[in-house]
Amino acid sequence: MGATSTIKTNTLEVPGASLYYEVRGSGPVLLMMPGGPADAATFRRIEDDLASTYRVVTYDPRGLSHSKLNEPLDDSRMVQIFADDVHRLLATLTDTKANVFASSGGATIVLELAARHPEQLDTVVVHEPPSPDLLPNSEETRAAMEDVCDTHDSEGLWAAAHKFMVLIGIQGGPPPAPEGVPTPETLEAQAMMQQNMEFFFGRYIRNIARYRPDFAALKACSCRIVPAVGEDSRGQLAHEGGLGLARRLGREAAVFPGDHSGFDGRPVEFAAKLRKVLEG
Repeated sequence: MGATSTIKTNTLEVPGASLYYEVRGSGPVLLMMPGGPADAATFRRIEDDLASTYRVVTYDPRGLSHSKLNEPLDDSRMVQIFADDVHRLLATLTDTKANVFASSGGATIVLELAARHPEQLDTVVVHEPPSPDLLPNSEETRAAMEDVCDTHDSEGLWAAAHKFMVLIGIQGGPPPAPEGVPTPETLEAQAMMQQNMEFFFGRYIRNIARYRPDFAALKACSCRIVPAVGEDSRGQLAHEGGLGLARRLGREAAVFPGDHSGFDGRPVEFAAKLRKVLEG
């Protein structure tokens, strides 16, 4: 891994929200789009490596962590609004084309960005998008994702989380409680995580499920779209989504080291693979 890069933080006012973002390094812009309840910290383990070549930008999607809602979010247009936020962020950062790496729910959102604003984009790596329309059992998957949110509303967070883990094919449970007396910073981080998880299981999954990608626009897109999967996530819902996108576009999926979160579990190899894909 490279030396630690200098982080510049800022906020961008967009209609209805204030977006927090971070910038590292210099060179062509590489925007990293997180999924689900994740935020600007998601790609910490590969940022410094990539920042030796790229101007790496990470951000908190609206309503998550440090990005604040200034008015209610229209859930019926959540994917479109999140994509428009990225469009505005890129317009603020550069007047040339940017590269994007998007993972999980962010990978679904970037499909909307590519369909509507291809002129802003160079290479877009779409890593394991969990979109039902990319799967052969799309209606069954869509109903199951809706059920996760219904379960959150009726039975709470952990019941919804259990159903979600079963649905996506990953085993696991809630994170262990931290030991010792919590500091004010720890309490703030825990509250932020709780807020993000409530948003994810209560609203986000439902709207990712309902989104219908415009495959005709994606096929005609002037930017380069690279479907991607993890080599260790075979059989999982999001991996199948990446393969489904590759089939839809008539392209081969790039295989990245690790699982759905390979950028965290195998950061050195993952960053090397991302560089290779971006360089074409």
